[in-house]
Amino acid sequence: MADEMITAVIVDDHTAISAGVQSWCAQSVPPITLIDAGDRLTDVWTGPGALADVVIFDLELVPRRPDFGELRRLVDSGRRVIVYSQHTEDTIAMKCVDLGALAYLTKREGPEHLVPAIRAAARGEAYTAPSLSGALVADDDPGRPRLSQRETEVLRAWFVSASKDLVAAKLNITVKTVDTYIARVRVKYANVGRAARTKSELVTRALDDGLITLAELNETPPVT
Repeated sequence: MADEMITAVIVDDHTAISAGVQSWCAQSVPPITLIDAGDRLTDVWTGPGALADVVIFDLELVPRRPDFGELRRLVDSGRRVIVYSQHTEDTIAMKCVDLGALAYLTKREGPEHLVPAIRAAARGEAYTAPSLSGALVADDDPGRPRLSQRETEVLRAWFVSASKDLVAAKLNITVKTVDTYIARVRVKYANVGRAARTKSELVTRALDDGLITLAELNETPPVT
């Protein structure tokens, strides 16, 4: 999907939010065409909104009732969805990702994250904003290992560096320490029944859990 071809439809009952997103999209380079559906979910399924590459979805169109059912319906129909919500609870963020949202952003996160998330979603790729990154670290789903921030940092650095020596230099630690952190991550995955004995298996686990994206890996030189 070429960036200049991207269209998105936003479903949000706060006009100020929609207007802000409209401005961010118009000012991005290249610009993103945004269709404002207001709080009308029907406009996502009919008219110009039905052809949009990305759906930006306010999870709470009905006060105090996150609409996970509509999110599931959008994802199941093949739509590429970004949840843009006022909710900051990690459990809600993780549930949206589990249901198939390609990104979860809180409304505290501005164009520096929403615009790249739209571009990633248009390519069918996930985007991990800071709020979701924190949720992944804090996630207590028994199917996900409880990685520390440092373990996650080392893992991500290893995936996007040409060697462990470069990881060590970047994080100001020794190569032996890099190996130790990676070994800990392998053990934690094994303990939840998702063994990652090889590097390719570990990359797959990280992709599944949203710790890194395909876009980041595609920009990475061969690793050792």
